[in-house]
Amino acid sequence: MNDRPLTLMAVHAHPDDEATSTGGILARYAAEGIRTVLVTCTDGGCGDGPGGAKPGEPGHDPAAVAAMRRDELKASCAVLKISHVEMLDYADSGMMGWPTNDAPASFWRTPVEEGAARLAELIRHYEPDVVVTYDENGFYGHPDHIQANRITMAALAMTARTPKVYWTTAPRSMMRRFGEVMREFDPNAPEPDPAQAAAMATIGLPDEEITTWVDTSAFGAQKFDALAAHASQGENIFFLRMGQERFTELMGVETFVRVQDSTGAALPEDDLFAGLR
Repeated sequence: MNDRPLTLMAVHAHPDDEATSTGGILARYAAEGIRTVLVTCTDGGCGDGPGGAKPGEPGHDPAAVAAMRRDELKASCAVLKISHVEMLDYADSGMMGWPTNDAPASFWRTPVEEGAARLAELIRHYEPDVVVTYDENGFYGHPDHIQANRITMAALAMTARTPKVYWTTAPRSMMRRFGEVMREFDPNAPEPDPAQAAAMATIGLPDEEITTWVDTSAFGAQKFDALAAHASQGENIFFLRMGQERFTELMGVETFVRVQDSTGAALPEDDLFAGLR
């Protein structure tokens, strides 16, 4: 009789990504006794340095930023009660088009087969029942998110495991609501240019195309606190400006597209582990 615990594995690009799109499920399933495994692919070294210093600016030391973000990740994972944390420690590639994309050690430049082989070892070790990562566009086109999708799908193909696999997404209705809230908190913000607005309109999916809606509202405080643990990146984490109550109201459901399944669980579903327990 197999006494291996049900296991969720989330594959993310940077420290803080675990909280943004999956903090709720990680907290919820940990509370339900499910083993939770986080794989963070990069060191986060292209994040903000002290005083908000950006890569290439005075005061930005990628190695120091990476060390700081590792400590913040540890604090976030403690808040979310994550069982196991694995860091692949590739160099953060930065946003699409940055010179750091082409650094020899960057995650973006890493051959997919190499990253996938390392992740496949972790999949064989933990034997996850559910794997979560980004979609093929990394949700919004970030190179490290795209690469995380690529190595995850390649790693799964290298193993004999057939877990349920999900890609994170957001309903277009929530994205519109998010835009309204952003304007509420910053009414003087300039309107995005047409190209930027058009790009934003393609993020996420029509509500009817989302397969899985997981209520994580009971864990809103944990998700908020996990994000807050990444204090060095606070300038970029708009959600923290809402306060915990508004944050939970807006972010209390996490949504996914199921892309692999062997359980036959009916869609739409409200539980990543539907058909497994």
